[in-house]
Amino acid sequence: MIERYTRPEMGAIWTDEARMEAWRKVEVAACEAMDGPTEEDLVAIRAATFTVEAVKEREKITDHDVAAFVDELAASAGPSGRWIHYGLTSSDVLDTALALQLKAAGEIILTGARAYADALADRAREHVHTVCVGRTHGVHAEPTTFGIKLAGYAMEARRNVERLERAFAQAAVGAISGAVGTYAATSPDFERGILEGLGIAGEPVSTQVVPRDRHAEVLQAIAIAGAGMERFATEIRHLQRTEVREVEEPFRAGKQKGSSAMPHKRNPITTERITGLARVLRGYSQAGLENVALWHERDISHSGAERVILPDATITLDYMHGLALRMATGMVVHTDRMRENIDLTYGALFSQRILLALVAKGLQRDDAYRIVQESAQEAWDSRTPLRELLEREELGLDLDEIFDLGHYTRYADEIVGRLGG
Repeated sequence: MIERYTRPEMGAIWTDEARMEAWRKVEVAACEAMDGPTEEDLVAIRAATFTVEAVKEREKITDHDVAAFVDELAASAGPSGRWIHYGLTSSDVLDTALALQLKAAGEIILTGARAYADALADRAREHVHTVCVGRTHGVHAEPTTFGIKLAGYAMEARRNVERLERAFAQAAVGAISGAVGTYAATSPDFERGILEGLGIAGEPVSTQVVPRDRHAEVLQAIAIAGAGMERFATEIRHLQRTEVREVEEPFRAGKQKGSSAMPHKRNPITTERITGLARVLRGYSQAGLENVALWHERDISHSGAERVILPDATITLDYMHGLALRMATGMVVHTDRMRENIDLTYGALFSQRILLALVAKGLQRDDAYRIVQESAQEAWDSRTPLRELLEREELGLDLDEIFDLGHYTRYADEIVGRLGG
């Protein structure tokens, strides 16, 4: 991932140095679990070092990155280096090390996902009774509260925490089963000893590689989490439009510039960035699905794609969590503008309550619907308050009760309360 979207802690997990260090941990753990090396050998093996530059130079000869790494690490260990990679195949190291990296990445991602969900829940409680317009198809529908809106996003964010937890947990799986997964050069007990020491589970049936449905699930969960943030971002982008202006992104007055040409501009750049990056995550998810089907016991058609999509997807989601958290905590809510926008339809958005009141008085539903539809459209088109038109009709309705906004906040506390805490 480009530097612009890479936060240091997550980026550090996916460097060449970190990747090879994960390989080293697997190789050392394997030596510690086997019977051959003496304690003196293990001291030398644990002290063995490598440099990324040296491995890359060696790879120019071997044309195989793991083989080049093993050569460099073994040489560093001296005669004891003969035990490094003993009985192992490249996938044993690569897949098990990848599980370690994904486990570390998952811990960072889950911290960000929980913080984002909690921030949305806090703002939902803050605005539980802030009345605003609810929209369907982009058109005013009925009043709701901004707290109820935010509670929906918070619940979705919590579901994404759960999805990510499950996905990263099932991907923290290694395999030390040897060529084609038969343990011909090792044993299941040898594998168990290594993986227990590394703190990850073992793949029950490996085909030499850990099956790629596990990694696809991680990428799917990441893409869904990105889509959830995109949904929130899309709402804020619409609410920030000049014609609406109910919510705005945080803007550092006197420092931030919204446009290089127009000084008045305050654009929804953060939410637009979230939206664009969510599209990237969906592409990575598709590539992850394509990686599931490999030839026979293994091929490496997945390898090139994974070197891009797994680091980039986790780095991107981590960055998006930072953006979304900033939005959730710092968005500016214009409650006065929300109240003004309720009056834009001159009361037409109360049409359902009028319809129900007429049906309750004995009118057939379709007859009542036509009456209300005609009056509501006249109010909107002529800019005449609907209440005024209904008063002329003398329908015998309790208009104070019908036009009371309290009906739309009556269960807001209960709905937002479902967030808990």
